[in-house]
Amino acid sequence: MLKKFRPITPGTRQLVLPANTQLTRVGVNERATVEPTKSLLIPKRRTNGRNNNGHITCRHKGGGHKQHYRMVDFKRDKEDIPAKVASIEYDPNRTAFIALINYADGEKRYILAPQGLKAGDTVQTSDNPPFHVGCCMKLKCMPLGSVICNIELYPGRGGKLVRSAGLSAQLMARSGGYATIRMPSGEVRMVNENCRATFGAVSNPERNLRTEGKAGRKRWQGIRPTVRGTAMNPVDHPHGGGEGKHKGNTPQTPWGLFTKGLVTRSNKKSNKLIVKNRRKK
Repeated sequence: MLKKFRPITPGTRQLVLPANTQLTRVGVNERATVEPTKSLLIPKRRTNGRNNNGHITCRHKGGGHKQHYRMVDFKRDKEDIPAKVASIEYDPNRTAFIALINYADGEKRYILAPQGLKAGDTVQTSDNPPFHVGCCMKLKCMPLGSVICNIELYPGRGGKLVRSAGLSAQLMARSGGYATIRMPSGEVRMVNENCRATFGAVSNPERNLRTEGKAGRKRWQGIRPTVRGTAMNPVDHPHGGGEGKHKGNTPQTPWGLFTKGLVTRSNKKSNKLIVKNRRKK
């Protein structure tokens, strides 16, 4: 569900935002969202795209609103202890929502919230049913055809794959100690069947439908302006200069490296677990 605004100011003329109906709300008319749990917050220091030497390695970053980092449990290693979902909350550090869960032994943790998970539901990490949304399980115990997210690459190291808003993968087959998974990109790859994953698709699927409406909203997020290379002078960019408007015939970075279509995957990475490349139709 999307929220469109009356154009009473220039910034609201094109503004389209998700209604975020999945978030837990409190207060008068339930307009305010839940405050984050302080014990699960740590300070977040901004790098603004710079490395350990202070050199800019990622352009167009800087500024933005101050944020705290929410410690999210990607490992889900607390086995056979049921946990009740206390709230679904917004996290400024990722596109998906997070869920605060209260374990039966009193511990609180944040997890990635799948679609359909709501306050009051019960989740747990176990190798036994039920196969409910939000429950975590090893791939070898899951039913074939399951829709999953937050998938581990190596057993016990925590979820690394399919964590962005609205994404989901599907468990296709199992054989020889490996599970075959179809990824959101269309790639089919094998993962150790002892790796854990979470049932369901990641929350906030309308994230890609938002329209910011003004440049200032991107500045709040810590994103600085991007200037086209063709609008620059020759001294600043390989696409720069020339009379009138023109397109860059050979797409290059400001440092002369080819881009747009150049394969950047390292040759040192192994392809033995990739069954079908995402580029093959």
